[in-house]
Amino acid sequence: MNPSLILRGLLLAAGAVLATACATPPSGGDPGHQGFSLWSPGRVDNAVLDSKYGGKHPANANCPGENISPALAWARAPSATRSFVILMDDQAGRAGLGVNHWVGYGIKANVSGLPEGAALAAPATFTVGRNSLGMPYLGPCPPRGNAPQHYVYTLIATSLEAEALPPGLDKAAVLDALKGGKALGAASLVLRFNH
Repeated sequence: MNPSLILRGLLLAAGAVLATACATPPSGGDPGHQGFSLWSPGRVDNAVLDSKYGGKHPANANCPGENISPALAWARAPSATRSFVILMDDQAGRAGLGVNHWVGYGIKANVSGLPEGAALAAPATFTVGRNSLGMPYLGPCPPRGNAPQHYVYTLIATSLEAEALPPGLDKAAVLDALKGGKALGAASLVLRFNH
């Protein structure tokens, strides 16, 4: 057999294996990245959330859920991290102007995740901020009949002590407090929701 044909066949087979491996999504645990990463245990990035995770707001017919925040986990934060900030945003909300659903900060550096329902758990294990509606947390509330809407969870590693910021800050105030090099790195996750 021709050696160049054998080599070509081996290269094609290796390329097919690599392409398959790159296209295979993680099984829902730590995605195995080398750097700072955020995930929701048991879910792949871009997974569709069940109805119980939808927002609950009596004044909004698009919010009939149970307002339960999904579990989150993270790994490999920058070594100088002293606390974390968690944000949840719907960039397509308000007809594209965006809606912030969750602002939490002062999460201690030794914490590596938040359990399901942590956004509204009492007492909170972090400092509670205010979302776009002035609330601590509101789950997804996309218009009925839309394609699954994307909700971006962003975890920011900071050099601030966990108690550095007062409660009740909105997203803009928290991000302003992180200027000047206090944000050390970020990891993000997208989860989707529709009715």
